[in-house]
Amino acid sequence: MSDQETHGSSPLDLNLLRTFLAVHRLGSFTAAARRLGLSQSTVTMQIRALENRLGRELFERRAHGVTPLPHADELAGQLSVPLDQLSAITGEESGSVAAPVHLAGPAEFMGVVGLRVLAPLVTQGVRLRVAIGLTEPLLEELRAGRHDLVVATRRPRGRTLHTELLADEEFVLVATPVWAEQLKGQELPTTLESLPLIAYAEDLPIARRYWRHVFNRRLHVQATITVPDLRGVLTAVTAGAGWSVLPSYLCRTELASGALQLLHQPQDPPINTAYLVQRPGSATNPHLTLVRESLLAAAKTW
Repeated sequence: MSDQETHGSSPLDLNLLRTFLAVHRLGSFTAAARRLGLSQSTVTMQIRALENRLGRELFERRAHGVTPLPHADELAGQLSVPLDQLSAITGEESGSVAAPVHLAGPAEFMGVVGLRVLAPLVTQGVRLRVAIGLTEPLLEELRAGRHDLVVATRRPRGRTLHTELLADEEFVLVATPVWAEQLKGQELPTTLESLPLIAYAEDLPIARRYWRHVFNRRLHVQATITVPDLRGVLTAVTAGAGWSVLPSYLCRTELASGALQLLHQPQDPPINTAYLVQRPGSATNPHLTLVRESLLAAAKTW
């Protein structure tokens, strides 16, 4: 910093510098506000106050977050070590460590797998804030700083987010043993198309994909029941309403108990790849790293 910046009429407020460093590291006013326990308007005012004091803009405002300008990178390089050391001395570091981890992903994955894997972490002081939704909106919210980590069903485009492979989920064709018995000796695709289908949506995205991949044909059928939650589809199928195509992790217990049976076992089943996505440089909270590593470790056993 120049003499004018460091020897002005009054010293720079440390709170402004801490807020600046949080915004620089997280790439978002929203994420910084959440990390610091402030309102977004307070963070915005503090950054403006710092920019006015220094006489220059520090960030380029974008639709999703902010991008540091060269002066901001230089200032962050000067501040990172001393402010981190000061936080450790004053005990403020422990408060930042305890910040909740904001995790988002599909409702079925979060409800059946994610929370079961992560629940034991509460004994280590981890706090979770879980959001559910579709991948595209969740990724946009991640860019805007509303989430720390997203379980995505597709790889994000571009290089603005850090992405790593989580797991491949296999899709299976299932029904109750009663329906399976009726299908013995029958020509499977044609016969199934005349029986009740339980689906996630009217356009049958999962079942149509299975038909194309496994049977090399289009699926021409209307669903008997649609439920926009695969857990609801599983409930209806287990109750005997009809057949469906589900991710294997979701119905593993029912298949093991015999409540459901596989109707077909192709050599090359269709799969869907799940990814863990976060903003680059956002892992300053050790609990975020713990959540990420726990999910990756558990995925190896799925």
